[in-house]
Amino acid sequence: MSLKLRSLFCLTVLSLLSCSKKEIEELKPTVGEVTESVYASGVIKADGQYTVYATVNGTLQKVNVTAGQSISKGQLLFELESDKAELNTENARLAYQLSLESSRYIQDKIAEMEMKVQASRDKLTLDESIYIRNKNIRNQGGISEVDFERVELAYKSSKINYESAKKQLAQLKAQLKNDQSRNAVNLKLNQKSQSDFNVKSAFSGQLFDVLVKEGTLITPQTPLAIIGQANSFLLELEVDENDMVRVSTGQKVLVTMDSYKGQVFEAVIDEIYPIMNERSRTFKIEAHFVKPPEKLYPNLTAEANIIIQIKKNTITIPKTYLMEGKYVLVNKDEKREVKTGLSDYQKVEILSGLSAEETIYKPK
Repeated sequence: MSLKLRSLFCLTVLSLLSCSKKEIEELKPTVGEVTESVYASGVIKADGQYTVYATVNGTLQKVNVTAGQSISKGQLLFELESDKAELNTENARLAYQLSLESSRYIQDKIAEMEMKVQASRDKLTLDESIYIRNKNIRNQGGISEVDFERVELAYKSSKINYESAKKQLAQLKAQLKNDQSRNAVNLKLNQKSQSDFNVKSAFSGQLFDVLVKEGTLITPQTPLAIIGQANSFLLELEVDENDMVRVSTGQKVLVTMDSYKGQVFEAVIDEIYPIMNERSRTFKIEAHFVKPPEKLYPNLTAEANIIIQIKKNTITIPKTYLMEGKYVLVNKDEKREVKTGLSDYQKVEILSGLSAEETIYKPK
């Protein structure tokens, strides 16, 4: 064999031996802490963040705001075309004014009827007095039956007239009240309907985005803008239904974001929505940063680990050294069953079957 070929052979053998040696990775278990956590993903939201919608259909006539500006409660954001609503309001106002003029006539009728009621009451009082007096006289035989019946008839007639006058007076008052109320309510309804074409902010905050342009046909399902509290953010996370029973308010959350690579932020769960999203099979939770990043924006993506429990002074091994979830390699090729406990994304706790002094080998 030539010197050149022999040298190449030796290098190849040494390389194979070196690779073989590297493949046999070994270590001893460590004694430390292991953290059990639940994974969650979600987005950053502004405190009180909501999407603005109109309550009516119409064409967007004017946009009064721009993205990024501060908004005050009740501020006019958008104006929809409202010509028809304005005409309806004007008709309602005319009807209300006519009802006021009509009410003056009814009020005169009421005053006249009140005088009629008073006159019928006075006549009833007089006829009742005559009736009682003649009734006593009849008992003593001082008046004929025919004359008494005439007196009695006059009394009953006065009583009927008085009751009739009272009913007419009550009807006129009710008519006046109903006409005024009906037209006043109709005017208010039309004014409210017209105001619906002006979309206003529900509270003060910052306008993060305007989602429509002037001339767009708007429906109550069309998102118009996104508003929230400025410089106040929260985490809106989704937790799988299988993990939800272990999650509760007050738990610590470790958060990572693509916007801050390599950094971990701490948060705390402060609200759990007690209903599952049937489509994603997840629950929504909210958490607030303990110390938020320097800059945040709505809808930034985030990943989180919710800390369930931390166990200290326990034997742990890397997950990569565990086979089939319950075996480790000892003595280089001996497969031994172990009992595992808590685990995180790197380590797993060994409850029994392995001591801290033993050496384990990474499976090939």
